[in-house]
Amino acid sequence: MRKLTKEQKRDIRAIAAKRDKDIDFSDAPAVVDWSGAEIGKFYRPTKKPVTMRLDSDVIAWLKADGRGYQTKANGLLRHAMLHYTREKGLSKREGFRRKTAQQKGMV
Repeated sequence: MRKLTKEQKRDIRAIAAKRDKDIDFSDAPAVVDWSGAEIGKFYRPTKKPVTMRLDSDVIAWLKADGRGYQTKANGLLRHAMLHYTREKGLSKREGFRRKTAQQKGMV
């Protein structure tokens, strides 16, 4: 994320100093129909540091586009996870619990 310019910082301070009743919302009508709302659209799961051992060619491929290779890896793993859980007709957590239980011979 880029740093804010002096002008942007000034604008933010000016907006923050305004009282709610002084803000003109006439060009932004109130939303009364929430039927098209998406639940969880802006949900961001917490990140957890992990250590993984990957083949060097896989790491080279992930890094080939430059910065953000960990984000790219996370996206690929998320895509695979969602594909797996949809294919099995399971919720994300349910699918992994069931798989673990099956591997342990509990089910």
